Amino acid sequence: MPVAVTCRVLKLHRQHYYAWLAKPVTDAELAEAFLANALFDAHRDDPEFGYRFLPDEVRDAGYQVSERTVWKVCADNGWWSVFGKKKRGRKTKPGAPAHDDLVRRQFRADGPNRLWLTDLTEHHTSEGKLYLCAIKDVWSNRIVGYSISDRMESQIVVHALESAIARRGVKVTGCVLHSDRGGQFRSRKLQQALFRHRMTGSMGQVGAAGDNAAMESFFSLLQRNVLDRQKWATREQLRIAIVTWIERTYHRRRRQQRLGRLTPIEFEIIMSQAPALAA
Repeated sequence: MPVAVTCRVLKLHRQHYYAWLAKPVTDAELAEAFLANALFDAHRDDPEFGYRFLPDEVRDAGYQVSERTVWKVCADNGWWSVFGKKKRGRKTKPGAPAHDDLVRRQFRADGPNRLWLTDLTEHHTSEGKLYLCAIKDVWSNRIVGYSISDRMESQIVVHALESAIARRGVKVTGCVLHSDRGGQFRSRKLQQALFRHRMTGSMGQVGAAGDNAAMESFFSLLQRNVLDRQKWATREQLRIAIVTWIERTYHRRRRQQRLGRLTPIEFEIIMSQAPALAA
């Protein structure tokens, strides 16, 4: 393609193109490259030197440069003192909620499968982190479904939901699933699962732990009774401990004041038998 046509399309002067072609690298760019090499050599010899000390080093090597210029070169290349402050990540704005807050801290339900709460927690082991997603029925405080994984992905929430639905049966139409605004709860996979089972989503506000306080209280009990009791060597050991505590202790042995000093399993059995006895 002719140069004249290219310059006309790009709205450039041909003189500027030919000037660049004759000298692709300007004197200023070449001088900055030599300065960057000198700064890199000085920083490599003494990694504790940052941009406040490097100007003196390169001036001794014959460069006349200001501290501001040294800072710019160091910032562009990421050369900082090893004793400097660690860079903090930029605070990103939370994503838009996938659902409105339908609960508004009213953690009450007049029957099973009317309101479910869910959240995620994590804990360290010698092999790495282990993640738990649990779903609680507000009516009986029973953990109706949960999923444990070594990765915090959206699939862990979907597995917990499918576990809860399989345990509760098909009578979940219209049930509200309330959570925070975590990315796993805003994922497309979870929204598709809610639509497939004809459930309704609900989300609290950003940074408002009280919007899901009833679920946070369960994780607080789990933290004190299992997670912080000892150091866990493997993920499998911690997984077994979590499942054992939920199924044996929390469901069948831990009596709750709100349930009339009954366990979640006892409360569900008694309340399910009451209509039959009344009939």
